[in-house]
Amino acid sequence: MIRRHKKKRKLNADINVVPYIDVMMVLLVIFMITAPMLTQGVNVELPKASAEPVDDSDNEPVIVTVDAEGRYYIDVGGDPKVPVEAEVVEERVAKILASNPRKMLLVRGDRNVDYDKVVQLMVLLQQAGAPSVGLVTE
Repeated sequence: MIRRHKKKRKLNADINVVPYIDVMMVLLVIFMITAPMLTQGVNVELPKASAEPVDDSDNEPVIVTVDAEGRYYIDVGGDPKVPVEAEVVEERVAKILASNPRKMLLVRGDRNVDYDKVVQLMVLLQQAGAPSVGLVTE
Protein backbone atom coordinates (compact mmCIF):
# COMPACT_ATOMS: atom_id res chain seq x y z
CA MET A 1 0.00 0.00 0.00
CA ILE A 2 1.22 3.43 -0.90
CA ARG A 3 0.79 6.06 1.67
CA ARG A 4 0.27 9.60 0.68
CA HIS A 5 1.83 12.16 2.87
CA LYS A 6 -0.16 15.24 3.49
CA LYS A 7 1.81 18.40 3.28
CA LYS A 8 1.74 20.33 6.47
CA ARG A 9 0.80 23.92 6.04
CA LYS A 10 3.25 26.43 7.39
CA LEU A 11 1.83 29.22 9.45
CA ASN A 12 2.04 32.62 7.83
CA ALA A 13 3.31 35.13 10.37
CA ASP A 14 3.29 38.13 8.04
CA ILE A 15 1.09 41.12 8.82
CA ASN A 16 -1.27 42.25 6.10
CA VAL A 17 -0.65 46.01 5.85
CA VAL A 18 -3.11 46.73 3.03
CA PRO A 19 -5.98 47.68 5.40
CA TYR A 20 -3.65 50.07 7.24
CA ILE A 21 -2.67 51.72 3.98
CA ASP A 22 -6.35 52.13 3.10
CA VAL A 23 -7.07 53.79 6.43
CA MET A 24 -4.08 56.12 6.04
CA MET A 25 -5.22 57.14 2.55
CA VAL A 26 -8.71 57.96 3.85
CA LEU A 27 -7.21 60.04 6.68
CA LEU A 28 -4.96 61.84 4.21
CA VAL A 29 -7.94 62.76 2.03
CA ILE A 30 -9.89 63.97 5.07
CA PHE A 31 -7.02 66.20 6.21
CA MET A 32 -6.47 67.54 2.69
CA ILE A 33 -10.14 68.55 2.51
CA THR A 34 -10.42 70.05 5.99
CA ALA A 35 -7.09 71.91 6.12
CA PRO A 36 -8.15 74.77 3.80
CA MET A 37 -11.30 75.23 5.90
CA LEU A 38 -9.24 75.96 8.99
CA THR A 39 -7.77 79.20 7.65
CA GLN A 40 -8.51 82.19 9.84
CA GLY A 41 -9.05 85.69 8.67
CA VAL A 42 -11.44 88.58 8.48
CA ASN A 43 -15.10 87.59 8.30
CA VAL A 44 -16.61 88.69 5.02
CA GLU A 45 -19.76 87.60 3.25
CA LEU A 46 -18.57 86.16 -0.05
CA PRO A 47 -20.82 86.37 -3.09
CA LYS A 48 -22.09 83.09 -4.47
CA ALA A 49 -21.08 82.03 -7.98
CA SER A 50 -20.97 78.81 -9.91
CA ALA A 51 -17.42 78.50 -11.20
CA GLU A 52 -14.76 75.86 -11.41
CA PRO A 53 -12.20 75.96 -8.58
CA VAL A 54 -8.74 77.26 -9.40
CA ASP A 55 -5.88 74.74 -9.51
CA ASP A 56 -3.57 75.67 -6.64
CA SER A 57 -1.47 72.53 -6.49
CA ASP A 58 1.88 74.31 -6.95
CA ASN A 59 1.79 76.59 -3.88
CA GLU A 60 -0.48 78.41 -1.50
CA PRO A 61 -2.03 81.58 -2.93
CA VAL A 62 -1.76 85.10 -1.54
CA ILE A 63 -5.21 86.29 -0.48
CA VAL A 64 -6.07 89.98 -0.36
CA THR A 65 -9.39 90.78 1.35
CA VAL A 66 -11.69 93.79 1.03
CA ASP A 67 -14.18 94.04 3.90
CA ALA A 68 -17.59 95.76 3.86
CA GLU A 69 -16.03 99.15 4.76
CA GLY A 70 -13.53 98.93 1.89
CA ARG A 71 -10.44 98.22 4.04
CA TYR A 72 -7.69 95.97 2.67
CA TYR A 73 -6.16 92.96 4.42
CA ILE A 74 -3.33 90.77 3.14
CA ASP A 75 -2.44 87.36 4.54
CA VAL A 76 1.36 87.67 4.22
CA GLY A 77 3.95 89.99 5.71
CA GLY A 78 2.09 90.87 8.88
CA ASP A 79 -1.03 90.26 10.88
CA PRO A 80 -3.79 89.22 8.43
CA LYS A 81 -6.45 90.75 10.71
CA VAL A 82 -4.99 94.27 10.67
CA PRO A 83 -6.11 96.54 7.81
CA VAL A 84 -3.35 97.94 5.59
CA GLU A 85 -3.13 100.82 3.16
CA ALA A 86 -3.24 100.30 -0.60
CA GLU A 87 0.45 101.21 -0.94
CA VAL A 88 1.40 98.49 1.55
CA VAL A 89 -0.62 95.91 -0.40
CA GLU A 90 1.09 96.93 -3.64
CA GLU A 91 4.54 96.82 -2.03
CA ARG A 92 4.06 93.39 -0.46
CA VAL A 93 2.59 91.87 -3.61
CA ALA A 94 5.43 93.31 -5.72
CA LYS A 95 7.99 91.71 -3.38
CA ILE A 96 6.19 88.35 -3.47
CA LEU A 97 5.94 88.39 -7.25
CA ALA A 98 9.60 89.37 -7.57
CA SER A 99 10.60 86.20 -5.73
CA ASN A 100 7.92 83.96 -7.29
CA PRO A 101 6.35 85.32 -10.50
CA ARG A 102 3.95 82.37 -10.73
CA LYS A 103 2.42 83.02 -7.30
CA MET A 104 -1.37 82.93 -7.42
CA LEU A 105 -3.24 86.01 -6.16
CA LEU A 106 -6.83 85.80 -4.93
CA VAL A 107 -9.21 88.62 -3.98
CA ARG A 108 -11.87 88.09 -1.31
CA GLY A 109 -14.43 90.84 -1.55
CA ASP A 110 -17.31 91.23 0.89
CA ARG A 111 -20.72 91.01 -0.72
CA ASN A 112 -21.62 94.48 0.57
CA VAL A 113 -18.46 96.30 -0.58
CA ASP A 114 -18.68 98.70 -3.51
CA TYR A 115 -17.67 97.06 -6.77
CA ASP A 116 -15.37 100.02 -7.34
CA LYS A 117 -13.23 99.06 -4.32
CA VAL A 118 -12.70 95.54 -5.68
CA VAL A 119 -11.80 96.90 -9.11
CA GLN A 120 -9.37 99.39 -7.54
CA LEU A 121 -7.71 96.50 -5.67
CA MET A 122 -7.42 94.46 -8.87
CA VAL A 123 -5.83 97.45 -10.65
CA LEU A 124 -3.47 97.86 -7.70
CA LEU A 125 -2.45 94.20 -7.94
CA GLN A 126 -1.93 94.55 -11.69
CA GLN A 127 0.35 97.55 -11.09
CA ALA A 128 2.32 95.41 -8.65
CA GLY A 129 3.01 92.97 -11.48
CA ALA A 130 0.26 90.37 -11.13
CA PRO A 131 -0.46 88.75 -14.50
CA SER A 132 -3.85 87.48 -13.30
CA VAL A 133 -6.03 87.66 -10.23
CA GLY A 134 -8.65 85.19 -9.07
CA LEU A 135 -11.84 85.97 -7.16
CA VAL A 136 -12.90 83.93 -4.11
CA THR A 137 -16.58 82.96 -3.93
CA GLU A 138 -18.63 80.57 -1.84
